[in-house]
Amino acid sequence: MATINTQFRNFKEPSKDQLLRNFFSLPPLTTLEDLNPNGGKADSERIEINAVLSVTDGQEDSYAGKLYLLPPYLVFSSHDRKSVRFTLPLCVIRRVERLNSRTGVFALSLMTWHGMKIIVQLMGLRPTADLFCSYLRNSLKRELQKGQMKAMKTFVRTCYTEYLIPPSSHVADNEREDGSLIPVGEEGALAPGTETFLGGLGLKFKFPGDPKKLREASKTKLWTTYLRSHGRNLTLLRYPQCTRLVQVGLPNRLRGEIWETLSGSLYLRFANPGLYRSLLVENTGRVSTSTEEIEKDLTRSLPEYAAYQSEEGISTLRRVLTAYSFKNPELGYCQAMNILTAALLIYMSEEQAFWLLEVLCDRLLPGYYSPSMHGTLLDQRVFESLVQKCLPIIHDHFQDVDVQLSVASLPWFLSLYINSMPMIFAFRIVDCFFCMGPKVLFQLTSIAILKINGEALLQIQDDGGFIKRVFTEFDFLMREYFANLGESAHPDSSDPRTRAITRFQELLLVAFREFSVITEDTILSERRRFRSEIIHGIESFSKRAAVRNLRTLGRFSKEQAGKIYDALYNAIYIEPIPPQSLPPITSSDEPVERHETRIGLKTFKVFLSEIATWARDETIVSNGFQERIDREIAEHELIDRLFYFWDFSNRGALSFQDIVTGLDIIVFSDLMEAIEWFFTLHDKNKDGFLTKDEVLQLSESLLFIFRYEHGDAYLGAVSRFMTNAFEYGDEMLQQASHPLRTAEDISSASEVGTNQPYLNLATFRMVVLADELLESFFETDLAASFQFDSLPDVQAQQPKAGFLGGLLSTFVTDDSKKIFNKLSDEVGKTIGKHQVIHRPSIGKTKALQEPQAWESLLSPASKHVSRSTSTPSLRTSPSTSSLTTASSEKSLPPVKMPHLILTASAAAQERQKFAIDEARDDDDEELEGGDAAADDDAGVDAFLQAHDSGLSEADKAVAKELLTASPMK
Repeated sequence: MATINTQFRNFKEPSKDQLLRNFFSLPPLTTLEDLNPNGGKADSERIEINAVLSVTDGQEDSYAGKLYLLPPYLVFSSHDRKSVRFTLPLCVIRRVERLNSRTGVFALSLMTWHGMKIIVQLMGLRPTADLFCSYLRNSLKRELQKGQMKAMKTFVRTCYTEYLIPPSSHVADNEREDGSLIPVGEEGALAPGTETFLGGLGLKFKFPGDPKKLREASKTKLWTTYLRSHGRNLTLLRYPQCTRLVQVGLPNRLRGEIWETLSGSLYLRFANPGLYRSLLVENTGRVSTSTEEIEKDLTRSLPEYAAYQSEEGISTLRRVLTAYSFKNPELGYCQAMNILTAALLIYMSEEQAFWLLEVLCDRLLPGYYSPSMHGTLLDQRVFESLVQKCLPIIHDHFQDVDVQLSVASLPWFLSLYINSMPMIFAFRIVDCFFCMGPKVLFQLTSIAILKINGEALLQIQDDGGFIKRVFTEFDFLMREYFANLGESAHPDSSDPRTRAITRFQELLLVAFREFSVITEDTILSERRRFRSEIIHGIESFSKRAAVRNLRTLGRFSKEQAGKIYDALYNAIYIEPIPPQSLPPITSSDEPVERHETRIGLKTFKVFLSEIATWARDETIVSNGFQERIDREIAEHELIDRLFYFWDFSNRGALSFQDIVTGLDIIVFSDLMEAIEWFFTLHDKNKDGFLTKDEVLQLSESLLFIFRYEHGDAYLGAVSRFMTNAFEYGDEMLQQASHPLRTAEDISSASEVGTNQPYLNLATFRMVVLADELLESFFETDLAASFQFDSLPDVQAQQPKAGFLGGLLSTFVTDDSKKIFNKLSDEVGKTIGKHQVIHRPSIGKTKALQEPQAWESLLSPASKHVSRSTSTPSLRTSPSTSSLTTASSEKSLPPVKMPHLILTASAAAQERQKFAIDEARDDDDEELEGGDAAADDDAGVDAFLQAHDSGLSEADKAVAKELLTASPMK
């Protein structure tokens, strides 16, 4: 079965608060379960205020913006949302002071852990400023009580910037021009044993590119100057100069730390100390589909880099990918993750790369690395739309030559250009990506690349050959361009400065100048526009793949199997599959299926309610204002029994193939096959016999299916079934066990236990076929109860007045509908117009004929023996009802039965008494009232004989004419 992924369909537009947290790169709320002293979430103290930010060195301008308290973080953004911003964990704030200033100005001085002083002028009203300070004070106290400030001291020692900028020396001089550290013992070197910062494989296997050509030392000095005055790691302030330094390029040793600071993975690593190591320890030796796929791709991950030609580099990559697959089992591992993670590990440690991968997959590139790649497909559609708007001539040309840009650019987006460009240029793009967000993939590279190569792209023509040739020509052109990004963009220019501009610098220049109009809001708007289109395409493809991959369709057509898939997918959408527990340690070569391949019992109940009429409770509710249909999922042991009956592989979950096979058996069965199926469903140990308890359970299942049928016909049919089953079962059992014993011997025999074999298939079939209603049910109604057409959406119909219904369907949300329905029901009850009607489970809308008197299936002689041994009688007492077996010497203790069985017992008792009174057997003449009944019968016979003279000849002639008469017009 193809994997069903509902994450994309379940997508909900992020709320304003979620967008704010994403903008400041904050961890999701699920990782911030910080409770305040009153027991509520600390996030309930969220507050914002207008403020003006400045740094005490006086060299930077002041910026107006908004200051937010989002415990445990304090964040600020300028009004233009791009000039200045910071994200400070509250634990890095060492001191908060109120400054003495002129009247009407409320200013705070914040001293951070690294000694930087930030001045914040609160521009709101005095009560608002006082409230903000009160919340800030409470949040700081809470962080102090939790010990976060102590944990912060240990955490910052893992950051390279702590050794680059120590309190008493300038470590920018501690690095050579080629990027290597000065040996210990020389002037300016760090003390032995103090280098505990985290770093990537590049520290041992060297970083890509020539350090001198990349001007590593110059970049490091520029960043050192900036970090001294604007904080570092947890206290970094992002001023305009920070963005410009990122565009120039990050120094190799700083790249990993700046990446995790700009992306926000630094805060995740700080909030979850030791989690990465614990994942590796807890899952040592575990094997899953993800681990098997990881092993296949390890040697294909940047094989040109020296680290991945050694066991050390491959083992490092394996540990990070494996840990993430266990951290996020729903996603696991997908192709292209290995390329991205291998690139990260060049500049970052394992733990750093692990948390950055988490941020990439969950927030920055959602859906890119999933089985359906829905995020990538969506952004490709957005890319095509932006090309159509920004470069209409190129877009129209590719339409003419039948080249789909989304297919050609897919590798660019999926690997962040790491597989397409030389690494030194790809990492420059990744620098900008982490600093400015996903818009870089559209603005900085893709559209700018097409713009620069526009003339060459327009030369690609379709000569009527294969489309593959056109794609090959396009791919060759792009490969040639990427390979020469380091060459001069204007080699023939007479100006040396112009000749010094490389193709990559030209690419950045075109992107930032000409396509700056592409913003984050533009990307979000385009994604909303095309999301439904991508959803439909993915679902259609998954559906075709799932049906095509079935081992057998049984007697279903592909169209019918597709409808089953639709119902299954809808059930997974309503009741998502929880992440599977990790697979056990195994060395099996068989791949383990993904968790979404199989559904659990909860999802199965939803699925069955979609296709089986008896597996849902449908009520027609009218209250004087509206008439609506309410649907609820039914709960009964029969549904649980069916779930495990269809679990052919005994895995506790059902695959698409299991469901199709199970439905094929019952939907296309004839009368005898349906009876046998229902019998086997209730035969727990599959020995070909039902015990007395299983007979009761089978009867209860029938009552559950017939629970909403009109009249008492089905109730009476189940009552007769129970009586006949126990009577005939007792008789057959006694004859099979003691064929030569007399009635007196049999009557003195001990009773059969409730868990011993009691009723076989042949006897069960005979009892069912003796009842017309049950025969009709197994012949047609059972199969007809499975309906695969989609149920119409349950929406409230318009009320009789017309106004409320129109308002409800147009303006009211689902939650408001529930509130309105509840309110209208209460009003309807008050005015006496509330009515609830249950829809029949198997579709019988008209009341059937009342059940006939029960007649035994046994002959009079056998019946006499059976009654003398163990005739089942249904008794009802004020406190309980039980099914007891009468015996001349001893009886079994009463068997407790559910409510429906009790109701059937009471109904059977009344009707059986009526049957005995009206239709006695010869053997019952000795019972009380027998002579009176005989006299009544004799009187009736005499009356009939006296008044029955038969038809006259004239009457017979008229009857004969009626037989051949034509219909009246």
